[in-house]
Amino acid sequence: MSGAGRPRASSQPMLEEAASELFLEQGYAKTTIEQIAQRAGVSRNTFFNYFGSKSDLLWVELDASRSALEMALVAIPDDLDPLEGVEHALRQTARGFGAARAPLVLTQWEVMGVDDELRATGLARALAHADAIETYLAPRLTGADAGFRARAIALAVLGAAAAAVGRWAAAGPRRESLESYLERVVHPVLTGFATPPIR
Repeated sequence: MSGAGRPRASSQPMLEEAASELFLEQGYAKTTIEQIAQRAGVSRNTFFNYFGSKSDLLWVELDASRSALEMALVAIPDDLDPLEGVEHALRQTARGFGAARAPLVLTQWEVMGVDDELRATGLARALAHADAIETYLAPRLTGADAGFRARAIALAVLGAAAAAVGRWAAAGPRRESLESYLERVVHPVLTGFATPPIR
């Protein structure tokens, strides 16, 4: 195998970089797992140690943001208002994504030949963010409809966050921080659900 002796810890980022290069050079559809592994200098088996499929490589940043959000939600102090806690966790998650981390699947999807079906596979991953927010909110909201409200808030926040990420990705290399886009839309959504309104 070429690249024998490469430290294991480097394999995943090498595969991500190789896939990005190939997707941009020849398109997603024409790129094979074997080509990605060869470009990264690892074996096909090593590829499957990190990714279940080629399409997983499109959503690395989205999956990373879900993990970061889950950790941020767990770390919210118990005495913080739950809706303020959600906003805090989202802003903290966004801080980890500088201008250079805008996902290629959002900024270069036409060049990469990512079609609507493939873009739709990101929806389930995006909904996992809403699931994390709902899981955090449900036991912290009061009233008979707490679970219903938790789901509604989570989905509304996800929609606002998706709009922010889309605008951020489309803004180009001179884009502002993701957090600045996020706060413009997430805070008003959460304020609408708050009783009394959060300030």
